[in-house]
Amino acid sequence: MELRQLRYFLAVAEERNLTRAADVVGIRPTSLSEQIIALEREFGVALFVRTSSGMTPTRAGARLMVHARAVVESARRARESMREREALRVAVTPGAPPWLAAALWRAAGEFVLDVADLQTSEQLTRLREGTLDTGVVLLPAEMPGLHHAVVADAELGVVVAADHRLAGREAVRPVDLDGSALLWFARSSAPGYYDAVREWWTRSGWHPAVVHESAPRRTLFTAALTHGEDVVALRPRWDVRPGDGLAWLPLIADPPRIRYALTWNATDSAAPRYREIADDLARSEPPHTHPALPRGRHAPRSGLLESDQATAP
Repeated sequence: MELRQLRYFLAVAEERNLTRAADVVGIRPTSLSEQIIALEREFGVALFVRTSSGMTPTRAGARLMVHARAVVESARRARESMREREALRVAVTPGAPPWLAAALWRAAGEFVLDVADLQTSEQLTRLREGTLDTGVVLLPAEMPGLHHAVVADAELGVVVAADHRLAGREAVRPVDLDGSALLWFARSSAPGYYDAVREWWTRSGWHPAVVHESAPRRTLFTAALTHGEDVVALRPRWDVRPGDGLAWLPLIADPPRIRYALTWNATDSAAPRYREIADDLARSEPPHTHPALPRGRHAPRSGLLESDQATAP
């Protein structure tokens, strides 16, 4: 007995007519009749009473209908479950490399992504609680019980308005920033990264005149830098786009770096798959478009993706 024979049997039992049943299952009436006869021979009983007006299930046929429907329905559910893709709860910290989002969708493969925009600290909490499967976070970070793999690593530079006093420089030293206010973010968003960069500017001898904590949205970030005061930001090159009125300047000597990592729970059974996704993300190539340049600068060798992503960690 085959699954298709049970489907044929049900079609005849429900239509009570061989020709109509053949149309339902898409075979010739003669072929359908042969399949029903083969099924009757296998069971050793008549499944239908055949008359000039049609075919009516016998008592044996009525009993078989109950079991055949259960088998066919079970097979249908099995096929549907194989077609369904497992949902993956993912978060990405604001300001992540703009090409990572597209790379994440490509790398997810069979997973359906449920993506949220969450700060690093909130992601780590949710990962430990089990309400998040994996996320792109800022390093360094305290990660007991979690695994991670670096997916992007870049140096930080100084972002200023195009008409800022430093905008025409080829590069800047920390001492050149004296007197400038720093546009930064709340430490609670990513404590490890916040402390690492603060240690850098303290060690370098720069003490920002004021530290402004900005909401992590690009429009606010751009407005805060271009509203006329002496304000700078520390961001990777990809965060400056042509036409936004900003310039990116490299730092001379030992610039701080920004690193992003895909993170997941160490006990998660899907951990090997997350590692594969992380490897795919790390291999993803950023697009080769160029940021707005300070006066006199040559186009950089690596570039940006047009993006409306947030600019804070």
